Amino acid sequence: MNIKKGDRLKIECYKHNGYLDRTSDEATVIYVDQNVLIVANNHTKLTEHDGKSHTTNEPAVLFFYKKKWFNIIGQLKKNGLFYYCNIATPYIIDGLTIKYIDYDLDLRVFPDGGFKILDRNEYRYHKKIMHYTKELDMIIENSLQELIELKKRGEGPFKPNVVNEYFNKFKEIEKSKEEID
Repeated sequence: MNIKKGDRLKIECYKHNGYLDRTSDEATVIYVDQNVLIVANNHTKLTEHDGKSHTTNEPAVLFFYKKKWFNIIGQLKKNGLFYYCNIATPYIIDGLTIKYIDYDLDLRVFPDGGFKILDRNEYRYHKKIMHYTKELDMIIENSLQELIELKKRGEGPFKPNVVNEYFNKFKEIEKSKEEID
Protein backbone atom coordinates (compact mmCIF):
# COMPACT_ATOMS: atom_id res chain seq x y z
CA MET A 1 0.00 0.00 0.00
CA ASN A 2 1.28 3.45 -0.85
CA ILE A 3 1.05 5.82 2.08
CA LYS A 4 0.35 9.44 1.14
CA LYS A 5 -0.08 12.83 2.73
CA GLY A 6 -3.35 13.05 4.63
CA ASP A 7 -3.66 9.30 5.35
CA ARG A 8 -4.56 8.41 8.93
CA LEU A 9 -2.49 5.62 10.44
CA LYS A 10 -2.34 3.74 13.71
CA ILE A 11 0.98 3.18 15.50
CA GLU A 12 2.00 -0.08 17.19
CA CYS A 13 5.09 -0.35 19.36
CA TYR A 14 6.40 -3.84 20.10
CA LYS A 15 9.09 -5.28 22.34
CA HIS A 16 11.88 -7.58 21.13
CA ASN A 17 9.93 -10.68 22.23
CA GLY A 18 7.00 -9.75 19.97
CA TYR A 19 4.67 -8.43 22.66
CA LEU A 20 2.59 -5.43 21.74
CA ASP A 21 3.67 -2.72 24.20
CA ARG A 22 1.69 0.37 23.17
CA THR A 23 -0.70 1.56 20.49
CA SER A 24 -1.64 5.01 19.30
CA ASP A 25 -5.06 5.53 17.77
CA GLU A 26 -4.22 7.91 15.01
CA ALA A 27 -1.55 9.91 13.28
CA THR A 28 -1.97 11.90 10.09
CA VAL A 29 0.71 11.61 7.41
CA ILE A 30 2.31 14.99 6.71
CA TYR A 31 5.28 13.88 4.62
CA VAL A 32 6.68 10.62 3.32
CA ASP A 33 9.62 9.65 1.10
CA GLN A 34 11.97 6.66 0.81
CA ASN A 35 13.79 7.59 4.06
CA VAL A 36 11.33 9.19 6.44
CA LEU A 37 7.68 9.16 7.42
CA ILE A 38 6.45 12.24 9.30
CA VAL A 39 3.08 12.12 11.02
CA ALA A 40 1.31 14.28 13.57
CA ASN A 41 -1.50 13.98 16.05
CA ASN A 42 -3.20 16.06 18.71
CA HIS A 43 -4.74 14.67 21.88
CA THR A 44 -4.62 11.11 20.64
CA LYS A 45 -5.47 7.97 22.61
CA LEU A 46 -2.55 5.79 23.74
CA THR A 47 -3.22 2.26 24.99
CA GLU A 48 -0.56 0.54 27.10
CA HIS A 49 0.21 -3.21 27.17
CA ASP A 50 -1.90 -3.63 30.31
CA GLY A 51 -4.98 -2.26 28.52
CA LYS A 52 -4.98 1.08 30.31
CA SER A 53 -5.35 4.07 28.06
CA HIS A 54 -4.97 7.82 28.25
CA THR A 55 -5.10 10.76 25.90
CA THR A 56 -1.98 12.77 25.15
CA ASN A 57 -2.00 16.30 26.51
CA GLU A 58 -0.46 18.06 23.54
CA PRO A 59 0.11 17.97 19.81
CA ALA A 60 3.05 15.95 18.56
CA VAL A 61 5.00 15.55 15.34
CA LEU A 62 6.59 12.10 14.92
CA PHE A 63 9.55 11.25 12.69
CA PHE A 64 9.98 7.60 11.68
CA TYR A 65 12.95 6.41 9.65
CA LYS A 66 13.41 3.57 7.14
CA LYS A 67 17.12 3.08 7.82
CA LYS A 68 17.76 4.55 11.27
CA TRP A 69 17.27 2.79 14.57
CA PHE A 70 15.37 5.56 16.32
CA ASN A 71 12.24 7.64 16.04
CA ILE A 72 11.73 11.17 17.29
CA ILE A 73 8.61 12.75 18.76
CA GLY A 74 8.45 16.53 18.97
CA GLN A 75 5.96 17.42 21.72
CA LEU A 76 4.51 20.93 21.55
CA LYS A 77 3.84 21.56 25.23
CA LYS A 78 2.62 24.80 26.79
CA ASN A 79 6.06 25.38 28.33
CA GLY A 80 8.05 24.69 25.17
CA LEU A 81 9.14 22.10 22.64
CA PHE A 82 10.22 18.80 24.16
CA TYR A 83 11.50 15.77 22.29
CA TYR A 84 11.02 12.15 23.25
CA CYS A 85 13.28 9.93 21.19
CA ASN A 86 13.00 6.14 21.14
CA ILE A 87 15.81 3.82 20.23
CA ALA A 88 13.86 1.46 17.99
CA THR A 89 13.97 -0.49 14.78
CA PRO A 90 13.33 1.22 11.48
CA TYR A 91 9.57 1.38 10.94
CA ILE A 92 7.49 -0.82 8.68
CA ILE A 93 3.99 -0.23 7.32
CA ASP A 94 1.46 -3.03 7.69
CA GLY A 95 -1.84 -1.99 6.11
CA LEU A 96 -2.64 1.33 7.79
CA THR A 97 -0.35 0.75 10.76
CA ILE A 98 3.17 1.99 11.51
CA LYS A 99 5.04 -0.75 13.40
CA TYR A 100 8.40 -0.82 15.16
CA ILE A 101 10.26 -2.57 17.98
CA ASP A 102 11.20 -0.36 20.92
CA TYR A 103 14.51 -1.03 22.68
CA ASP A 104 13.83 0.92 25.90
CA LEU A 105 16.64 3.47 25.70
CA ASP A 106 15.21 6.94 25.24
CA LEU A 107 16.58 10.42 24.85
CA ARG A 108 14.59 13.25 26.41
CA VAL A 109 15.41 16.71 25.06
CA PHE A 110 14.23 19.80 26.93
CA PRO A 111 13.30 23.26 25.58
CA ASP A 112 16.58 24.71 26.89
CA GLY A 113 18.53 22.22 24.72
CA GLY A 114 19.55 19.99 27.61
CA PHE A 115 19.01 16.27 27.31
CA LYS A 116 18.96 13.11 29.37
CA ILE A 117 19.28 9.42 28.50
CA LEU A 118 16.39 7.46 30.04
CA ASP A 119 15.69 3.84 30.93
CA ARG A 120 19.23 2.38 30.94
CA ASN A 121 18.22 -0.09 33.68
CA GLU A 122 15.15 -1.22 31.75
CA TYR A 123 17.36 -1.71 28.67
CA ARG A 124 19.89 -3.81 30.63
CA TYR A 125 17.08 -5.93 32.10
CA HIS A 126 15.40 -6.60 28.74
CA LYS A 127 18.78 -7.20 27.08
CA LYS A 128 19.41 -9.97 29.59
CA ILE A 129 15.98 -11.65 29.67
CA MET A 130 15.32 -11.33 25.92
CA HIS A 131 18.89 -12.34 24.97
CA TYR A 132 19.84 -9.44 22.71
CA THR A 133 22.79 -10.36 20.53
CA LYS A 134 26.11 -8.49 20.65
CA GLU A 135 25.35 -7.16 17.16
CA LEU A 136 21.97 -5.82 18.29
CA ASP A 137 23.51 -4.26 21.39
CA MET A 138 26.11 -2.52 19.20
CA ILE A 139 23.41 -1.22 16.80
CA ILE A 140 21.42 0.14 19.74
CA GLU A 141 24.40 1.86 21.39
CA ASN A 142 25.59 3.32 18.06
CA SER A 143 22.08 4.56 17.28
CA LEU A 144 21.89 6.32 20.64
CA GLN A 145 25.18 8.07 19.90
CA GLU A 146 24.00 8.98 16.39
CA LEU A 147 20.82 10.46 17.86
CA ILE A 148 22.78 12.51 20.43
CA GLU A 149 25.06 13.85 17.69
CA LEU A 150 22.06 14.77 15.53
CA LYS A 151 20.65 16.70 18.50
CA LYS A 152 23.97 18.41 19.27
CA ARG A 153 24.32 19.53 15.63
CA GLY A 154 20.71 20.78 15.59
CA GLU A 155 19.87 18.78 12.49
CA GLY A 156 16.77 16.96 11.28
CA PRO A 157 13.85 17.32 13.68
CA PHE A 158 16.13 19.28 16.05
CA LYS A 159 16.60 22.06 13.50
CA PRO A 160 14.86 25.24 14.74
CA ASN A 161 11.21 25.57 13.66
CA VAL A 162 11.05 22.17 11.89
CA VAL A 163 8.50 20.70 14.31
CA ASN A 164 6.38 23.86 14.20
CA GLU A 165 6.44 23.91 10.39
CA TYR A 166 5.25 20.30 10.20
CA PHE A 167 2.61 20.94 12.85
CA ASN A 168 1.29 23.86 10.77
CA LYS A 169 1.10 21.53 7.75
CA PHE A 170 -0.84 19.06 9.94
CA LYS A 171 -3.33 21.79 10.90
CA GLU A 172 -3.79 22.67 7.20
CA ILE A 173 -4.48 19.00 6.33
CA GLU A 174 -6.96 18.68 9.19
CA LYS A 175 -8.71 21.91 8.22
CA SER A 176 -9.07 20.82 4.59
CA LYS A 177 -10.53 17.46 5.75
CA GLU A 178 -13.09 19.32 7.90
CA GLU A 179 -14.12 21.42 4.91
CA ILE A 180 -14.69 18.26 2.85
CA ASP A 181 -16.79 16.66 5.59
